[in-house]
Amino acid sequence: MSQINLEQATKALSTVQDPDLHKDLITLNMARSIQILDGGKVKFNLVLTTPACPLKAKIEEDCKNALIQAGASEVEIETTAEVRGFKGFSTKQPIAGVKNIVAVSSGKGGVGKSTVSVNLAIALSQLGAKVGILDADITGPNIPLMLGVKQKPDLSSDNKMIMPLENHGIKIMSMGLLLGDNEPVVWRGPMLHSAINQFLREVAWIDLDYLIIDLPPGTGDAQLTLGQAVPIGGAIIVSTPQDVALMDSKKGLNMFRQIQVPILGIIENMSYFIAPDTGKRYEIFGHGGAKEAAEQLQINFLGQIPLQSNIREGGDKGLPITISDPQGEIAQAFSQIAQKVAANLSICAVEEENGQARTAVKA
Repeated sequence: MSQINLEQATKALSTVQDPDLHKDLITLNMARSIQILDGGKVKFNLVLTTPACPLKAKIEEDCKNALIQAGASEVEIETTAEVRGFKGFSTKQPIAGVKNIVAVSSGKGGVGKSTVSVNLAIALSQLGAKVGILDADITGPNIPLMLGVKQKPDLSSDNKMIMPLENHGIKIMSMGLLLGDNEPVVWRGPMLHSAINQFLREVAWIDLDYLIIDLPPGTGDAQLTLGQAVPIGGAIIVSTPQDVALMDSKKGLNMFRQIQVPILGIIENMSYFIAPDTGKRYEIFGHGGAKEAAEQLQINFLGQIPLQSNIREGGDKGLPITISDPQGEIAQAFSQIAQKVAANLSICAVEEENGQARTAVKA
């Protein structure tokens, strides 16, 4: 019976590459605590760069095959994850307790950006990540309603920090939690700037892998404040297929490029409608425009979300579709998008560690 020693096992694992990061597991410190047990069994810890890794099964299978070929009689893998964070430029101070900041933006209103933000956050959480969502739409906050929270947040024991609320596994902060019902926010730019900075710095965001920031539509004060204040790991553009939405989305994309924020990709929301009585597909706002735009702009196309009444109903009831129907087609689409987003953030973080220019590869 063939045997294997520690050196051979380590060498075998050094031949296995992370398909996204294009480096071997030993170099990336993803294969740890390698042990040789009785009878030639190899046991080790596989530490992924995100719990939402879309290639987990492939990496595990590649490890098993490499070790068996090197002489292992059996392989036992304990898979965990350590999310790598983006630290950013020295002029921008990271948010304490947050590894990655993701901005979700749209060029115009009415494209379902907040719905995408909420369901993306939940999908990442369901994949094992620790997630928070910051509602940066100060004058039109919708996140509390969509996540089913109404109470006001408490202060920390020393009265210095605001404690975010939590529901569906997501930590939440929004101006909507501080206002009374139907109370408007009629503020000028400097006041909006101050409020966003307070939500970034004076909320106890503790031990988050991802902080999703739901931005107001357009390219105004909120976007500039965020881009100047904190290191953003990447931005996601949400659009419908129609030309006017895509035109405005391209403006938002170029704004992020100007402030040196990588674009993680574009999501086409309200992509099509399936009639519940006939099953017939209708492309109400056109179809495929976001995918074509992604190809033209050389950015990642993250996926399509259909127009369905249960998505809207879930948002109105505080029960998002990823919670009410986690195994359904729409929730699975959000899960696939979440995996692509997490993979691209890992790539950006590793490139930063290695002193490379940040990119977001196509999935």
